[in-house]
Amino acid sequence: MPYYTTLGDIPAKRHIQFRRPDGALYSEEVFGTEGFDGPTSTMYHIHPPTQVSGWKHVYSTKQEYVETNVMRMRHLVSTNLKASGDPITGRTVLFGNADCEMGVCVPESEMEYHFKNGQGDECLFIHNGTGTLQTMFGTLKFKKFDFVIVPKGTIYKMAFDEAPKDGPVNRFMFIETANASHILPPKRYLSEKTSQFLEHAPYCERDLQIPEMPLTYDEMGDFEVRIKALNNVHSYVYPYNPLDIVGWDGCYYPYCFNALDFSSIVGKHHMPPPTHQVFAGGNFVICAFAPRMLDFHPEAVKVPYNHSNVDSDEVMYYCDNKYTARKGIGEGSLTMHPQGIAHGPHPGTVESTLDETFTDELVIMCDTFRPLFPTKAAMDIDDDAYPKSWEDWKPIPIG
Repeated sequence: MPYYTTLGDIPAKRHIQFRRPDGALYSEEVFGTEGFDGPTSTMYHIHPPTQVSGWKHVYSTKQEYVETNVMRMRHLVSTNLKASGDPITGRTVLFGNADCEMGVCVPESEMEYHFKNGQGDECLFIHNGTGTLQTMFGTLKFKKFDFVIVPKGTIYKMAFDEAPKDGPVNRFMFIETANASHILPPKRYLSEKTSQFLEHAPYCERDLQIPEMPLTYDEMGDFEVRIKALNNVHSYVYPYNPLDIVGWDGCYYPYCFNALDFSSIVGKHHMPPPTHQVFAGGNFVICAFAPRMLDFHPEAVKVPYNHSNVDSDEVMYYCDNKYTARKGIGEGSLTMHPQGIAHGPHPGTVESTLDETFTDELVIMCDTFRPLFPTKAAMDIDDDAYPKSWEDWKPIPIG
């Protein structure tokens, strides 16, 4: 995870007595990964984290994919999704495979429970809205265009502020790991000696927003925690507020990073997609095409060249309608270009952008290294004319 930090009260050493004001011991919990060989945080609870008073199965999250034998480019109009559920139950999975699931959430209600994803990490990209993530590690305030990285096992409650009546609805894109991997900064951005962000990295520790106070909620009662694991959600009841931690330290915790703080690497000629990479997961990467200066060779072609994803499927989520290489794409659109099919700029977009020097587009991309499959929900918002949108290309004389 990003770097070592601490919040709240902790004892001078690990695994020693640490007492509450009434003289009883706090309950220490080592929150670790990869069999104690990965990033870890150590936390101190008012109550034993093992103390539960009831549990039951709630629902299955196993996805059913369709058109698994069909290879074609797709354009999904996610603004056609109706608001539903809360920030957990309102998530609509649109694409997935054995490594990750991704989709869009337009919540209409608040969470009346806490949630723990025991199946994988979550990357929540806030398209519209502001709000608060109350977590076992403290409080995170999120805003428009934030990546909210929630590591596996984190207990949290996500609450959006009320959206303006005349403004856009609260909305986020989500990517969840399904293969026990973690969503991390790319290794090439980090020092092998210290894990510090290196000078060539397009963002650094100063750009990350980490949990803050308030941290501890010392309340008794029946508190529901819904836990996702093994493609199912179970409801557990705790006799106390599960956010009862008085202090913690370590390198495993949630954080926010705003896409507009990504310092895009630009060049004399068009830079390849890996220069836009923000995070890496197991068999997939997440990139951000953020506002930036365009290529400065006097004869540069300013939009992406045609390319074939021979080893990956590409999903792009468009935060606005400013992406100059595409036509017919609106805010909230998603496109999927599968491996094996060449794709590139729409007819006329190369010529129309030759004199441009800057783009203020914002597009989030996820490339997966195994094929993605659509869900029934994806087919319901699919623009089936999209694969033919390159059909009318004609050469345009210049000069």
